[in-house]
Amino acid sequence: MQISLNKSFNKGSLYTSLISSQTVARSILQAASVHLTPVTLELGGKCPCFIYGQVNIAAAAHRLVWAKFFNAGQSCVAPDYVLCSPATKDVLVPALREALEDFYGKEPETCPDLSRIVSPRHWMRLMELLKRSSGKIVVGGESNQEDKYIAPTVVVDVVEDDALMKEEIFGPILPILTVESLEKGIDFINRHEKPLALYVFSDESSVINTVLERTSSGGFCSNDGIVHMTLPGLPFGGVGASGWGSYHGRWSFETFSHRRACMLRGWALERLNSLRYPPYRDDKLSWLRWTTSAKNSCSLM
Repeated sequence: MQISLNKSFNKGSLYTSLISSQTVARSILQAASVHLTPVTLELGGKCPCFIYGQVNIAAAAHRLVWAKFFNAGQSCVAPDYVLCSPATKDVLVPALREALEDFYGKEPETCPDLSRIVSPRHWMRLMELLKRSSGKIVVGGESNQEDKYIAPTVVVDVVEDDALMKEEIFGPILPILTVESLEKGIDFINRHEKPLALYVFSDESSVINTVLERTSSGGFCSNDGIVHMTLPGLPFGGVGASGWGSYHGRWSFETFSHRRACMLRGWALERLNSLRYPPYRDDKLSWLRWTTSAKNSCSLM
């Protein structure tokens, strides 16, 4: 007898993996449900960057600017907004301005390293969000519709129900919201849908561990952004509103494969099978109970 788990790529049914919004995800799920097709969803979301406690502001600003404005913010794991204390905000904004100048120069529109918005429709959407925001632009804000350009933009005095907080930004606009304590920051994160990634910047391991233990997200990274998804040894995917299922490395094989249980038997010991065949008598039941008990763990039948 041979018992094994056989893993093979499932060619009989389509596994769908997509990066999309919840609206599109619901359409995909409805279409897939008709055929009972398994679906893997990676949906992005508003990924917070919580900066709290002692922190190297210069290093934090450089890493945050890189992660946020990489590909002009058009990344599903880009930090969507910053949570920090008012005091941290006051020192963070000048550091962000300096980091942006280090990366893209004083005239970022002419910098070859700064991407453009993917389409005119998306450019209009981002500019509308910025127009509707009640926050104050302290860095950037310039734009060029013909070139689909939006400067790296930082917005402060943003409140929880601001237009920039209604949906995933997916662009080079960074809102900064302030909270008074670690508890209130965690409460803020937990009031919203679970993000695809959650970032915490702090020199204090207790802060990082507390946020990690008391929140839920698809992925988690401390003192950096985006880089966790580059590690093939880590599963990449969402939870709740940010999706389900994961992939990358061996996790892709697990997700897009079917575990097929296999048992291969021969014809030996057929006489023992009489215990499971009718007619059923008390003596057979006693023997069956003995063979299937945890102590004997016999599976010869």
